[in-house]
Formats: sequence, structure tokens, C-alpha cells
Amino acid sequence: MNLLILPGVFAPISDSWMLADAIRQESIGPGSQVLDVCTGSGVLALTAASCGADTTAVDVSRRALLTVRLNAYRHGLTVRTLRGRTFAALGGQRFDLIVSNPPYVPSPRPDVPRYGASRAWEAGHDGRIILDALCDQAPAHLRPGGVLLLVHSSLIGTDKTLERLRRAGLVDVEVRQSVRGPLGPLMRDQQVAGTIPADIDEEDVVLVRAVAPIPN
Repeated sequence: MNLLILPGVFAPISDSWMLADAIRQESIGPGSQVLDVCTGSGVLALTAASCGADTTAVDVSRRALLTVRLNAYRHGLTVRTLRGRTFAALGGQRFDLIVSNPPYVPSPRPDVPRYGASRAWEAGHDGRIILDALCDQAPAHLRPGGVLLLVHSSLIGTDKTLERLRRAGLVDVEVRQSVRGPLGPLMRDQQVAGTIPADIDEEDVVLVRAVAPIPN
């Protein structure tokens, strides 16, 4: 998908394309409700919309949401955009599919940035501030049988994510895909800052899938 990326908006890289491919493998289409949290460039929301789903994109960045709207217009797609962090702007809405490529890079600062491009990747000392909120809150926004898809680096704890999703009440929690490769530039920067140990050269980018239980 050819995207126009506004200045200050993080362009999609391999983890986003991995997740986009996973979206196409889900049973979504006309009538399905899809939510993309931390939408960034909007590639995931646009992918879902191209499958025919009614799609909502959420981000804290106004430029990111404008990028989504511009690209939706260019591709003849419809995506609803909402500004907010994780699920704050959604009330009690529920979805058939929730997807997210959240900020997950460990940072020297204990919290998430309030301004600037680094909001797209910095996520506290352990890189899990946004990810943990997604794991905890997603079940309340999934319809029965609805699916959650997440991507993140193994450096911030794959088992922690699986355990947290199970504690939150989701089922069929699994690593659907894992791709090993060298650390990217953002992780290398954090090695220089001392957040990530200097002897780590590789990481796994993991795609996690979980399902909301269907009541008996």
C-alpha cells in the first residue's frame, strides 16, 4: 500500500507489515467492526478498511490522524479517526478485531512522552506502558469471539504479554509469528543510552493473537 506520511509521523516498518498480513487472514469484511489503536501512519486501519470492515483508528497524535484521513481519501476508503490514548475515547464500544503496533521501545524516562515524534516508540523503562494497558483493557472492548492482534519486540518480554492476556480473561493466547533479526536503529539508540544491554545484537518481533471467550 502506497502511503503519504506527514512529517513527524512514524512510517511503517516490518512489524507493521507483519501485522497487516495477519489482518488479512482474519475473518473480517462488511459489517465487521475493527479498531486500530496507536494507528500512526494508519496502515493497519487502512488494511482493515480495504477488507470491507468498518474501521476506527485511534492515536494521540493529530498529525497521525490527519495522515490516516489523507491516505483513506487517496485510496477511496473510509476510516473513523479518534484522538486519545488506548481506549479512552471509545466509551463502551466493542469490536470484532482490535489491532495494535504500540510504542514498545524501552526509554531512559519512566513515562511516555507527551509531545514529539518519540511518542510513536518510547514506552517507559521497560517498554511496556502502552502494551500492558492494551492487554488489560482490550477484553472490555472485544465482542465475544473477537480477536486481539499485537506486535512487539521479545526484548520487552513475550511471556509477560501472554501471561497478562490470559489474566485479563482472553483465551487461545499464542505467538502466531516470530521473526528474528538484528536490532533496529531505535533499539540501538537505547543501547547507547544504557537502557538495553550492550551485548544484545538481535531481537524477535512477535505477533501475538488472543481471543475473547464466547459465553456458554
